[in-house]
Amino acid sequence: MAELRDAQGRRALTHKAYDVADVRSMEAPLLAQGIPLMNMAASAVAQVALDALGAAGIEVDEAKLVLLVGGGNNGGDGMYAAAKLARQGSDVTAIAVGRSVHQAAFEAFARQGGKILVLDPQATIPGCQAGFSAGEAGERLETAVDYALSADLIIDAMTGIGAQGPLTGIPATISHALCEQLADRQDNWPSDPSGLPRDLIDGDGTSDEEIPPGLDDGAQGPIVLAVDTPSGLGVDDGSLPGDHLPANLTVMLGALKPCALLPPAAYACGRLVLVDLGFDIDQFAPVVEAMDEDLASSFIRLPKPSDGKYQRGVVGLVTGSEAYPGAAVLSTCAAARTNVGMVRYLGPRRAQDLILGQLPEAVMGKGRVQAWVVGSGVPVHENNSHGRDLQEETISALLAHYELDPLVCEKAEDLGLAERGMEDPEDPDDPAAQQIDPRQMPPICVDAGALDLLPSRVPPQVVITPHAGELARLLSRLGEDLEACEVQADPWHWALRAHELTGATVLLKGGITILVGPDGEGGVRTMVSGRGPAWMATAGSGDVLSGILGAMLAQNEELLESDSSMAVELAAAAAWIHGYAGSLASGSDQQGWQAPDLYGQPLTPLRDRFGYPIVARDLVEEIQTCIWRATTGNSEEADPWAAGSGRFVGQI
Repeated sequence: MAELRDAQGRRALTHKAYDVADVRSMEAPLLAQGIPLMNMAASAVAQVALDALGAAGIEVDEAKLVLLVGGGNNGGDGMYAAAKLARQGSDVTAIAVGRSVHQAAFEAFARQGGKILVLDPQATIPGCQAGFSAGEAGERLETAVDYALSADLIIDAMTGIGAQGPLTGIPATISHALCEQLADRQDNWPSDPSGLPRDLIDGDGTSDEEIPPGLDDGAQGPIVLAVDTPSGLGVDDGSLPGDHLPANLTVMLGALKPCALLPPAAYACGRLVLVDLGFDIDQFAPVVEAMDEDLASSFIRLPKPSDGKYQRGVVGLVTGSEAYPGAAVLSTCAAARTNVGMVRYLGPRRAQDLILGQLPEAVMGKGRVQAWVVGSGVPVHENNSHGRDLQEETISALLAHYELDPLVCEKAEDLGLAERGMEDPEDPDDPAAQQIDPRQMPPICVDAGALDLLPSRVPPQVVITPHAGELARLLSRLGEDLEACEVQADPWHWALRAHELTGATVLLKGGITILVGPDGEGGVRTMVSGRGPAWMATAGSGDVLSGILGAMLAQNEELLESDSSMAVELAAAAAWIHGYAGSLASGSDQQGWQAPDLYGQPLTPLRDRFGYPIVARDLVEEIQTCIWRATTGNSEEADPWAAGSGRFVGQI
């Protein structure tokens, strides 16, 4: 049905995710009309399974398939799909992990000669043995794991979107055992997070890279295909609450769920195929949205013939330090290359000299700016053996002007004193500056060492850019007892908490970067960006991001003046540009997140370039190329709607 949607509708379908309650509301009117959603879902799952087998060079009538099946509608989808595959000649065995299965689907499966292995002694599945001993139950479970590992393809239909909390009982045990066995086979597969056979990864069945020794097509074990969502994920929050079964392919039904976009669960979904069931998504607000090239490029302000350098945007940077002058160079050079008219730098003489050696047009000293970048390369005070850095004092004075006090803000508005910009960030005693409404201050990126200097409450044009460890430290200072590993386990929750406590727009760095801020209507908006490859996890990469972000904020000052909640989208766009620059610099096709293919539409080719190591300076050098490609449509990103691509993902 995707062909019935316009380009904007397809983008919404493939880049916005909705919580379980709204998905249920979307499907309700279709079910009331008698539309056979389960049959449509099963047909899609079966066809995607056939496509995956064909890409792996496995004939359908020679394929050995295993269905892990639970008792709900998700199990029904999987059982009907298994029946269709059995009718095609595949050897299909269902492993029942619960006490019941979808009755009508089971009957259809049995009619096609499908076999079933029951694991729960208390099962009530017609025609199946039950009441066996605990010892036999253990033997059956062991047999089930071994049999599944010997299959060509595993269909995971154990739990659906209605499951809450961690897996328990047999589903947890079998997921744990399979995950443990499969991990050694798949962890080192190089370029595509789905771990799919190479013919399915490559658009034309070819590759620029050779398979690493020991990783032939058979070394990965069975392909795992999840129905709607992999079992064990936090569907609505993207967490991994316990044992789960990571998938190579997930056939998501009707609409994207948050677990498809939010880490760490998104990493367990593998490659996504979305089945458009005709849901009216326009009536519902998405929980999370992914940044893409079209949206990111819309925030790149192209210069006008009448522009001078000040109209194009001026970025002020208080970055680097005596201990880390390189951060000043990286952040300043990145800002200068991200489509602004000028950069101003405040910092130590050594850093100034290094910057001028790389960027002679940079201006040293104070002056009016459209956006600030502070903190990159500034040591955390508690880790600074040399005592308080001069940069800390400058940043503290500047950030003091962003501290929200409702009474002061109201008075400033009444007196007509609210204005943007700051001539002298080092003079906190200036009476005029003290009366500036913090909401009228220029947007500011607060990174690294400056996070420890953040006021207790700030307006949304303050964008904080922590990694997991820095966010844990910030939240601990605000009263949470938190470690970095806890942030990594549930990053969206803690990003939301940071926004709630500080008021700032939050950019939480990661393979999939999470962005949280106000939606402009009294609620909260979440976006993600996962454009870059893992090669970007290198020293100085965050300094480059802060410079890009500062430039994006500066060139969109007027937009932020009218609506400061747009900081979320601007920060997401900066993260996307940063990731794309990383892809260009490393020559890698790997991405933290990729939009789903739409079932029945052309398959997006996934080339298999693993890439090569980079340093942060390489990112800076690619920024201009990235902006040129994004604004001219010369990006190498594949257009899944282009005619003549020659490959499709199934057809309802």
